[in-house]
Amino acid sequence: MVDYIVPVLLFLTAVLALRKKENAYDLLLDGAGEGLTLLISILPPLIVLLTAVSMLRASGGAELISGLLAPVFSFVGIPPETALLVLVRPLSGSAALAVGAELMAEYGPDSLIGRTVAVMLGSTETTFYAISVYFGAAGIKKTRYTIPAALFADFVGFFMASLTARLFWT
Repeated sequence: MVDYIVPVLLFLTAVLALRKKENAYDLLLDGAGEGLTLLISILPPLIVLLTAVSMLRASGGAELISGLLAPVFSFVGIPPETALLVLVRPLSGSAALAVGAELMAEYGPDSLIGRTVAVMLGSTETTFYAISVYFGAAGIKKTRYTIPAALFADFVGFFMASLTARLFWT
C-alpha cells in the first residue's frame, strides 16, 4: 500500500490541476525551482555545522569537554557516560545517533545507559541544525532568544530523559 502513495499523490495533483484548468507540469517545475532555491539558501549553514561537529569529534575536543563535564552531569542526575551525546545532540542528529549506537554497543540497549540514551535521542532536538535550516529558509538572521530557549529545552529534555529512565527501569 505504501508503494502507491507517491503515484497516487501525483495522479491526484494532476487531476486537480486539470480540473482547475492549470498546467500541472509548469506548477511542478515552479515547485522544484523553489525547492532548489531553498536548498541553496540552507546548504552553507549545514556544511559549516557538519564540518564543525566532525572537527570536534576528530580532534578529541568532544571527549575532553565531556570528561570535564562528567562531575556536573553526575550532580544534576544525568549519567556521565552520556555527556558526549548531550554535547553532540544539539549540533548533529547523525553524530548523536553514532554516539548513541556506540553507547548502546558498549553498555547494551537494555541497560540503564542504553535506555537513557534511547529516551534522550527521542526527546531532544538537533537545535542548531533546526535553527540553521528553518531560520535560513525563512531568511531570519537574528535568533535573539531562540538559541538560549532551545538549549534550555534540550537540557530539560536530557534531564527528564534521565529521570524517566531511572523511574521506569531501575
